[in-house]
Amino acid sequence: MTRLLIMGPQGSGKGTQAARLAEVFGIPAISTGDIFRANIKGGTELGRLAQEYTNKGELVPDEVTDKMVRSRLGEDDAQVGFILDGYPRNRSQVEALDAILGDLGWQLDGVVELTADRAELLARIAKRAELEGRADDTEEAIARRLDIYAEQTAPLTAAYAERGLLVQVDGIGEVPEVTDRIVAGLAAQLG
Repeated sequence: MTRLLIMGPQGSGKGTQAARLAEVFGIPAISTGDIFRANIKGGTELGRLAQEYTNKGELVPDEVTDKMVRSRLGEDDAQVGFILDGYPRNRSQVEALDAILGDLGWQLDGVVELTADRAELLARIAKRAELEGRADDTEEAIARRLDIYAEQTAPLTAAYAERGLLVQVDGIGEVPEVTDRIVAGLAAQLG
């Protein structure tokens, strides 16, 4: 069983790499972004609430996100492991995830942090918005989410480094090259 987090600013390739790592390790990639989008598309009460926040370039409140993650990790496919993308984003969510994993009798095996230059991130996200027509990827919303990441999420990697879990990987390059760097870093981490 492999239980991983993948972290990095928006546009660093987390979703792409999470999907590739899910194949490599035979575990589900669990993206809070996908959960939010599915709820929005489905018109659920949670989806409407999530859309209010994402349209303003803000993050969905912790208590809602924590409940969704707890529920998702309780599903059958996550019993063999998982790679969690987009969570935790702040210290409160780290504590919530620790509690969730503790309740399940699990612990994390590794935390991958993808790094990338801000200008590269802005260009990547703008291109994605154009290709996918994502309404939540306006220039202002993108800048706001990158600022929130820098303020709230980036400091979490230091905490995971202190736990001996962090593997930092340059997220710039061809997708297979980045995957290879992650797998090599995790091999060293996981032993």
